[in-house]
Amino acid sequence: MSSSPFRWYVRAQLGILLLPAGLCLFGEAVSRRTLQLAGGDGGPWWWYGTLSLILINAGVGLMIESGLLRGYPSRRLDQDRP
Repeated sequence: MSSSPFRWYVRAQLGILLLPAGLCLFGEAVSRRTLQLAGGDGGPWWWYGTLSLILINAGVGLMIESGLLRGYPSRRLDQDRP
């Protein structure tokens, strides 16, 4: 893990931003595919879906890797010590 609080914060916030961006792109891919199935010109839905899966996985991975739910790692370790 990185020892810099700034670096931890940037990774955590980047993960928080990538996850909803991926979910929005996934919704766009679904709507384009539905439009295409209905007979309209849906556009490049496959690329939107692929990019959305990349963003979702990157966001979740960054949030897990940064330990976002536990807080900044050194604060947690300092509290455990007597």
